[in-house]
Amino acid sequence: MMPGCNYPLPACDAVLIVAFGGPERKEDVLPFLENVLRGKNVPRERMLEVAEHYYHFDGKSPINAQNRALVAALDAELRAKGPALPIYWGNRNWHPMLADTIRQMRVDGIRNALALVTSAFGSYSGCRQYRENIERARAEVGEDAPEIHKLRTFHDHPGFIEAVADRVRIALGKIPDSRRAAARLVFTAHSIPRSMAETSPYVAQLSEACQLVSQAVGRPGDLVYQSRSGPPTQPWLEPDVCDHIQQVHAGGGLTDLVLSPIGFLSDHMEVVYDLDTEAAPLCRDLGVNLCRAATVGVHPVFVSTIRELILERTEGGARRSLGTLSADTCGPGCCPAPIRIPVKPVEAR
Repeated sequence: MMPGCNYPLPACDAVLIVAFGGPERKEDVLPFLENVLRGKNVPRERMLEVAEHYYHFDGKSPINAQNRALVAALDAELRAKGPALPIYWGNRNWHPMLADTIRQMRVDGIRNALALVTSAFGSYSGCRQYRENIERARAEVGEDAPEIHKLRTFHDHPGFIEAVADRVRIALGKIPDSRRAAARLVFTAHSIPRSMAETSPYVAQLSEACQLVSQAVGRPGDLVYQSRSGPPTQPWLEPDVCDHIQQVHAGGGLTDLVLSPIGFLSDHMEVVYDLDTEAAPLCRDLGVNLCRAATVGVHPVFVSTIRELILERTEGGARRSLGTLSADTCGPGCCPAPIRIPVKPVEAR
């Protein structure tokens, strides 16, 4: 089973990074997307449209390289400061697959591991589904699979907020002094179905994180969404980032814009395509100077934050938060899967 948050867990003997995964060559793209969309009501035409995003980059997503960098940075952090735990990495949708990684952990004698899910916010796809993925992979490995304890979400951890804020400050620093005060700050996050949002803390946690970063950098910011998928009949969170940019520009006075992808931990495909390949040209066409903040990635403060989350579980370390919406545990009924709306087949024309 996947235990709740019992403090501390002195017998923990490994850390497992659990990520989304991504293709690394053109031949991987369609099998990868079929894994992602299995059981979802997404038309094949939409899948092929998304595939073109990957083909634009020769079929290689940056996400796996960024997860390798995160593993290396965390390994260096734990070796230097402890606890000296081995780090494993497994993906939901592409190699290294989660079940294969857990199988290797069993071979290596791992009995109790802490899992870092690469999402700071609570929702079905960002939290509960990963828990289900872990349990499904453990069942595939067998009864002697290691127990895996998920680390808590961390949208309001001081380290996460400071890392995001520092990335925003760097982006603001690229704007000329004379225009910086008037620059608009916009935070982006992955859109999800409204049915998923209504049964999770996703929007509330995002809003709180944006407010905390805004306080840290001394300017307000808007929260918008990107990367919508699914049938048009299913309502998703809005506004879309490009629609928002056009609306603000139409209101007049938009000269400089900072986009902060606060809802993502790394600059993976949805960030580099939706923001750098779609939003950036839009801004150029509108005459708006866009400065896109980096995601937290391997920011030293964020890597130290992961170590703090580990120490909470292994040594009963201090649990730091800046907000009011943190949760140590995910209850049995939290963040249920969204209601799927059937998609009618397209009539032949």
